[in-house]
Amino acid sequence: MHPNPVTTNNSNEEEEENFSFQQFIKNWIANLAFALRFWKLIFAAGIIGTLLGITYSYIKKSTYTAKLTFVVEESKTSGGSIASALAGQVGLDIGSLTGGSSGILAGDNVLELLKSSSLLKKTLLSPYKDSSTASLADLYAESYQMKEAWQNAKKVGRLVNFPTNQKQFSRLEDSLLQKIVQRIIESELSISKPDKKLGIFEMQVTTRNELLSQLICERLLKNTTDFYVETKTRRLTNNINRLQHRADSLGILLDRKTYSTAEANKLLLDANPAYSVPTVDAEISSRNKMIQGTVYAEIIKNLEISKTSLIQETPTVQVVDRPEMPLKKNELKWWLAGFIGGLIGLTTSILFFALQKRN
Repeated sequence: MHPNPVTTNNSNEEEEENFSFQQFIKNWIANLAFALRFWKLIFAAGIIGTLLGITYSYIKKSTYTAKLTFVVEESKTSGGSIASALAGQVGLDIGSLTGGSSGILAGDNVLELLKSSSLLKKTLLSPYKDSSTASLADLYAESYQMKEAWQNAKKVGRLVNFPTNQKQFSRLEDSLLQKIVQRIIESELSISKPDKKLGIFEMQVTTRNELLSQLICERLLKNTTDFYVETKTRRLTNNINRLQHRADSLGILLDRKTYSTAEANKLLLDANPAYSVPTVDAEISSRNKMIQGTVYAEIIKNLEISKTSLIQETPTVQVVDRPEMPLKKNELKWWLAGFIGGLIGLTTSILFFALQKRN
């Protein structure tokens, strides 16, 4: 038997063509020349794109941007402070009263606080006007036609309001309010620090309602500032309240002990020298008064040290620029929208016919 001849497919396999940039340009020029044969259709596509762009500019509603800049001045807990000097004189570690400088809310953490869902929800549930129960959430839903959409939706099917005097909301109302909060955080709220070396922060809120943008911007900063200051000084404030309560109690006891000591000394003058009990009572009363007076003086001293430290520990949030009316109006100019739409129409049609030639 003759052995089968070895067949090779190398001759049948087509070698891949080497890529040539020059040839690629020539091919696209040829495709473009072919596409320009349909210039009438391309021109029509450009006209249609221009009209669609102009129509979109009139349909798209304008938005308003409220911009607010502020500075956060951190608390000072240096070793040479007044509170530390006073504490050193009595052998007291001021760090134990203030809780130290943990830095939990220091620096750029303020940026994350401004994006907090709970603080933004509290802001939206604030009153739209001083004498009205309508909230900013109601104004937001009306500005975006959400209430009409909710009323016509099958899952809701009713008018939903967020009054400020309502303490608890239903599951449906909470869900809708969370959607508003999430929408603002994701697309309408911007927090930044323009210069990393400086402590200036910038907040921007963009909505369809000019007054709504201003109110959300200002009230969100206020709620965040209150939470920030309260959290930074909570431990020291609790210590001051405890010391103040103890000082008030000891002050009352010291007053009573003063009256009882005076009464004991009065009885001592008329007492029979043969009896030692009045003398002992007067001595014990004077000793207890002296002890209570010493303790009361130390508590008052520690109380004043804590108050001084509280002043230094309290951070300050100072507003630099507030959003003033009229706010920045964001609108798409009709001529710019027409130009962009026409450019998209021309480019899309040319690419379509060029790809047809290539295929």
